[in-house]
Amino acid sequence: MKQITIRKPDDFHVHLRDGYLLAETVAASARCFGRVLVMPNLQPPILNAVQAKLYKERIQTANPCNHNFKPLMTLYLTDSTTIQQLDEAKISGVVACKLYPAGATTNSQEAVNHIGQLYPLFEHMQKIGLLLLVHGEVTESQVDIFDRESVFIEKYLQSIVSNFPKLKIVFEHITTRDAVQFVLDSPETIAATITVQHLQYNRNDLFMGGLKPHNYCLPILKRSVHQQALRDAVSTGTSKFFLGTDSAPHEKHRKESSCGCAGCYSAWSAIEIYAQIFEELGCLDKFERFASENGAHFYGLPLNEETITLIKQPWQIPSMISLATGQELVPFMAGETIQWKLS
Repeated sequence: MKQITIRKPDDFHVHLRDGYLLAETVAASARCFGRVLVMPNLQPPILNAVQAKLYKERIQTANPCNHNFKPLMTLYLTDSTTIQQLDEAKISGVVACKLYPAGATTNSQEAVNHIGQLYPLFEHMQKIGLLLLVHGEVTESQVDIFDRESVFIEKYLQSIVSNFPKLKIVFEHITTRDAVQFVLDSPETIAATITVQHLQYNRNDLFMGGLKPHNYCLPILKRSVHQQALRDAVSTGTSKFFLGTDSAPHEKHRKESSCGCAGCYSAWSAIEIYAQIFEELGCLDKFERFASENGAHFYGLPLNEETITLIKQPWQIPSMISLATGQELVPFMAGETIQWKLS
């Protein structure tokens, strides 16, 4: 196959950041995605409807051209989030709330310390139709970092799903076969996003031949058996899984530091790498469903009417992206040649 045309896809998990970074990140996502679900873990985080509205306006202002590109906004849950904030968010068009266990990832220090205390919020979200997005990792220091997703399922997620059967929950950026099986065994109110880095790489790609800081992300890359479970999951074509890049830019000097940041900046090549992976798996016929349909259906959104075309043409991902500030970003799979290119 030399060319594929699919319905314009959506990215249901992206970090656009703010300020000067928006000029870069919005352009990268707008080139191929119709909608992006924007994560709220800024500094300070997006805690209410007013902040979400202002952030959306900044994103729209940064859109460099007339692409039909729509940011979908989310709220950052804390121990102090109120029912009133949820109602105001819903009225304003916010589509979901994000649960970060405090300390789980970038800018999550102000997030949730006591998940059980949020049950009244989950009850109200279920009532008014706000989705719950879950960064599913425990943060207790005694739990091995490679086990934190599995422990979160047992300690928290099973109970949340059981107690709120009508609450739509997205298990974000899953990384383990435990998570794959949990989602498959759960009711239709539970789905998951899968990133390009967790399909493409396993923990060997983080550590082999020396530490690769630009492959460091959270949740961290897991063993090859877990990577294979994710690849098997998308190969089935089930509607339970859909595209969420978790593209997360950090300047080169912040990644290559004594305490490097977690995140892979994949926006400029993610759709092409996903296509390459689906071809490797022999399931290109299921790519459109994963990229363009499953997420929209789960969120209750209309399918995009536009299309994109990818052609079989090798090209090299840039080794570096320069920012207006003079800083640099190292993109995901920097300098590597991939086989599909956006036409």
